[in-house]
Formats: sequence, structure tokens, C-alpha cells
Amino acid sequence: MVYLRLQILYSMSFYNIIIKFRFWLSLVAIFAGLGLQLSGVANFWPVFPLYFIGLIGILSHFFIGPLRLVQAPMEAGDMDEVERILATIWFPSLLYKPVRSTYYTIKGNIAMVKQDFDTAEKHLKHSNDLGSAMPEAEGANKLQLGMMAMQKGDTKQGEAYIRAALRAGIPDKESEAVALLSMCQIFMNKREFRAAKDYFRKAKACKPTTKQVIDQIKDIEKYISRMPG
Repeated sequence: MVYLRLQILYSMSFYNIIIKFRFWLSLVAIFAGLGLQLSGVANFWPVFPLYFIGLIGILSHFFIGPLRLVQAPMEAGDMDEVERILATIWFPSLLYKPVRSTYYTIKGNIAMVKQDFDTAEKHLKHSNDLGSAMPEAEGANKLQLGMMAMQKGDTKQGEAYIRAALRAGIPDKESEAVALLSMCQIFMNKREFRAAKDYFRKAKACKPTTKQVIDQIKDIEKYISRMPG
């Protein structure tokens, strides 16, 4: 079992190295083919595999990009490394549409970490407009847009985004609880207490463990039971 895990880790590490240097390795393959052909060592067909590998590598570099490489630094919280990887994507507009959507989502998340909310909103809206191959990613994206709209005081737009996030599906219970509590507060402000209580019950059912979310539940619980409806 340990040997199998080591093999998997080695394979993933090797694959990541290939992705990291894919563009330059592809150029090496193409120029190697040209060198062999022009020097008379081989004609076109024997070196065709080098051209083919080089072409596939260059196309995948521009159309798929190196986004697979951002997972480890993102999990480690190394946003500087994530930005360095994204900087190797020279022409984002060439990326395959779902990959481009992910690219702008990551750019938006980086901007949020830097508290550059205007830039974050711009990137997240771009990602949202492109759509996502994964519904849960779409839900998380819409939730972030909703929370930013709420921070700006645009309750109507915030509610629309958060509703859309809940419909699309949110990938983790903590974020789902945040969305439901936001809807609860929106309906409390509208004095639609029955709907507010319904959202509050759903938020509690998520059983969040984050202190900030738990504290928010406790604060709302103090007075929601006294509301009619």
C-alpha cells in the first residue's frame, strides 16, 4: 500500500513537472525535429512524432494552461506561488471556456485575499458570465458575488446572487450556512419573519463548526424566537 502511494505521488509529481515545462519541452521537440530534418539525418516522417508531440504540447499550454499546478499552493495558502503560476498564462482569452472560468475565479479569490474588492468583483463576474463546468464552483462564485453586493449595501443584487448560489449548490456546509443566514437576515429586514425563520432552521441544520458562523447563529437566535410567524 505504501509502495502504491509512493508510485502515485511520483507519477503526479512527474506529471506536474511536465505541465510546468510543457511549453519549452514542446519547443525543444519541434526544434529537435527541424534539426534532424535539415541536417539530413532523417526525412519528414521519422521526425513527425516530434512535431506532433511539440504541437500538442503548445496547443495544450495555450488552451488548457497550468491550472492543475495551483492546487497545492492554494491548499498551503501560498498565494504568491499561485500568482506566479497564473502569470505564465500569457493569453487567458485562448483558454478553453471552463478553464478560463476557473482562471478568473482564482484571480477573483486572490483579489479578495488582498481586499481589492472591485478587482475581485470584476474577475468573479467574468467567471460567472463564462459559466462553470462544475455546478458547485458556480454556486461558490455566486455566493462570493452576493456577499460583496451585500457589503456594498446592494441588498437586491445580493439576494439575487445568493438565491442563485443556493440553486446552483454550494460545495461545503459552512458556506451554505453563511448563504442561508444571509437570506435569513434579508427577510428579517423585510419583516417577512416566517421565511426568515425557515432560512434560519436550514442554516442550523448545516451544523457549521466555524466560530464566526456559530456566533452569528447565536446572535440571531437571541431574538428570532420572539418574532411572529
